[in-house]
Amino acid sequence: MLLEIENMTVAYGRIEALHGISLTVGEGEIVSLIGANGAGKTTTMRAISGIRPLAGGSIRFEGEDISKLRADRRVVQGIAQSPEGRGCFPGMTVVENLEMGAYTRRDKAGITADMNRVYGLFPRLAERKKQVAGTMSGGEQQMLAVGRALMARPKLLLLDEPSMGLAPMLIQQIFDIIVEINQQGVTVLLVEQNAQQALSRSHRAYVLETGRIVKSGTGQELLNDSSIKDAYLGVA
Repeated sequence: MLLEIENMTVAYGRIEALHGISLTVGEGEIVSLIGANGAGKTTTMRAISGIRPLAGGSIRFEGEDISKLRADRRVVQGIAQSPEGRGCFPGMTVVENLEMGAYTRRDKAGITADMNRVYGLFPRLAERKKQVAGTMSGGEQQMLAVGRALMARPKLLLLDEPSMGLAPMLIQQIFDIIVEINQQGVTVLLVEQNAQQALSRSHRAYVLETGRIVKSGTGQELLNDSSIKDAYLGVA
């Protein structure tokens, strides 16, 4: 397994946000984590990327325990995140934001090749290379956030709510691009409130409720699960 989380607990002060969750992500998979607001999805992502410390349990990446590894070292190991809310550098151009994604790298030819790859995935960014990120639309900033994460050349790409606030047509486009990124060899862990889009493209998925994993299965199994349909898909 590429990523193995075992009995992970995360707390904010005295309040426990995650209650001993366990999940795995295999190499080459798209795995989704779905759940309502406040379920602990973003906390899970922050713990994996090293932004939130663990109160208990462990995180293993490529067989190595990274539970106490600094966030910047996890990027070097091959974990990159496109955060909730995009987090683009508003005063920097598209090119400068993408360059920030490659800050741990020194291979100039590889960086140039990856930048061209990002422009291939997101032609809109190629058209706006010199545009300052803060003046771009929400959809364009989302593309930039994903592109910036890809510039780290990750083995595991963490995507936190990539469809949030986007128009329906753009949501479809973003998810199609996520599949394309995966087909290019990048493993994806996806946190998403749009359960229909996420599950229909995921190899496997987990359902998180109030800091606990309550269900798991293939994307198709959860799409067909009546309790999931009722709770997250808006159909009986």
